[in-house]
Amino acid sequence: MHDRNVMSLVRNIAGALASLAALASAPVHADGSAQPFLVSMLTPPARVEDSLTVLEVRTAPAVAKTVDLTAQPDDLWIRLRNGFAMTNLNDDLVLHYQQWYQNRPDALRRMVERSRPYLHHIVEELEARGMPTEIALLPMVESSFNPMAYSRSHASGLWQFIPATGKRFNLEQNWWQDQRRDVVASTSAALEYLQTIYDMHGDWHLALASYNWGEGAVKRAIEKNQAKGLPTDYASLTMPNETRHYVPKLQALKNIFSNAALMSELGLPEIMNRPYFATVGTSRPMDVKTAARLANMPVDEFVALNPSHNRPVMKADTPVVLPAEKLATFQRNLEKTDEPLTEWQAYTLKSGEKLDQVAPRFGITLADLQRANGLSGKIRLAGGATLLVPAGKGADNLDSMGAEPRLPQIVEDEPPARAQVAAMPAAQPGKPEKTAKGKATDTRVATREAKKVSAKLAAADTAKAPGKGAKAGASDKPKVAAAKPAAPAQAKAASPSPAKVAKSANGRRS
Repeated sequence: MHDRNVMSLVRNIAGALASLAALASAPVHADGSAQPFLVSMLTPPARVEDSLTVLEVRTAPAVAKTVDLTAQPDDLWIRLRNGFAMTNLNDDLVLHYQQWYQNRPDALRRMVERSRPYLHHIVEELEARGMPTEIALLPMVESSFNPMAYSRSHASGLWQFIPATGKRFNLEQNWWQDQRRDVVASTSAALEYLQTIYDMHGDWHLALASYNWGEGAVKRAIEKNQAKGLPTDYASLTMPNETRHYVPKLQALKNIFSNAALMSELGLPEIMNRPYFATVGTSRPMDVKTAARLANMPVDEFVALNPSHNRPVMKADTPVVLPAEKLATFQRNLEKTDEPLTEWQAYTLKSGEKLDQVAPRFGITLADLQRANGLSGKIRLAGGATLLVPAGKGADNLDSMGAEPRLPQIVEDEPPARAQVAAMPAAQPGKPEKTAKGKATDTRVATREAKKVSAKLAAADTAKAPGKGAKAGASDKPKVAAAKPAAPAQAKAASPSPAKVAKSANGRRS
């Protein structure tokens, strides 16, 4: 009995100890809630540094959704639209031309494709000057983006400069090249000209009218309206039909290219917003076909980017325009080549020597020799005239030709045969005597006058003072039978308007 009481006491003591151990191992609550009194008595007081610290983790602030206005889109058309800044013109002529373009989507697509090599450069130049980007569409009105466009008024290139205006803005026009067709040089000159006449009038529509008609003519039209107390805006001025239709054509194109849905409906191609071409200098003369070969590109594509050259060879230190992706190829091939870069040299005619004698000596046909030197018809050159001939025995270095070879030494057309003279009708009183081709010729021109004839491309374009509305015509040219450099690929600027409505590229700009 006593043993049983002892065992029961031991079991009770063990149970109590187990209960105490369980209470001691219970977790301590971070929120400071009350603990059982017995456990709190058995647990030693906690130190401050051993207590748990509560840290609050805050949510990161949301980033505001903003538009980076400096970021350029991948589509050049979007960039173009973002820069439109001219006041819109809304009239029946705009609607007429917009419908005209939309009814000819094939022609519009071809024009856009022709603009592909040049449009990015033009937009870049406009933005750098802070000018409205609608102006990038102006070559569509002027030349349909054909760099070889040549009008009846002797305007040339994408921007259709006449010779006088080209000289005014330092566009070289010599025997070797015509910078009115140079994409980079003519774009810079055109934008400088447009900015100048905008500063004069303070209105882009009047600036465009001045570009087409001449700033002097527009100024006189404004003064005439001011004297009558009439408005002087573009729509209120009295002007030729060509100028009246000029700005509506540009506005019609702006309306089309402003509408992305309409462009998609017309199937107009996308143009990437990246530079298409780059320029590189050359220290030696180089044939056009050699430069194209070094760049691994077709000659016609090379000429489309370098349309200013009148001759088959480019002078030294002439900038060469190449597609951006072809630049490294061109430079690498140029460094590796050991072959001559040109097959042409200069040749000075001896006294009494004729072209048909020179051509076979250098292994070239007479027609090709004349074409290379910008000569046409049956002409006779004086001794000392300089010609471009295939490299060979007796030829000189191209540097001897200078900027203007001695082609002004041309004397006259070769006289017709006696049979042709006999067949000519007798000259009528009061009318100039005509040659077999019907062109007036003065056979009594002194040699002193012949030596003064310039061989520049602009020499045949002598006109009255620009800005007076006078077109250059045959009657304005000196009656001298002189050879002139043939106008390269005088492709007539395609007018987007119906016949008898407007002409493309006039020669009355000042």
